[in-house]
Amino acid sequence: MQTLIFNTTKKTIKVTEGNINDSNVIFEAENVPTVKGLTEGFYEVMQKDENDNTRPILRLPIANTNMVIEK
Repeated sequence: MQTLIFNTTKKTIKVTEGNINDSNVIFEAENVPTVKGLTEGFYEVMQKDENDNTRPILRLPIANTNMVIEK
C-alpha cells in the first residue's frame, strides 16, 4: 500500500510506501495545483511548469493508494 499526501496550501505532494508512521518517500513534487480522481481508477497528479502550463506528471492506482489531504 502507498500513501499520497497532498498539501493544498504549499501545493506539494509526497508519495510514501508502507506504514504511514514508518514509511519511505518514493516520490515528491512541487507546484501541484490539483490531484484528480479519474474514472479509470487512478489519481492523476498535475503540475504547473515555468510557463504556467499544467500537465500530468504521475498516475497512481486508487485501489493501492490512500490519499491524505493536508491544509
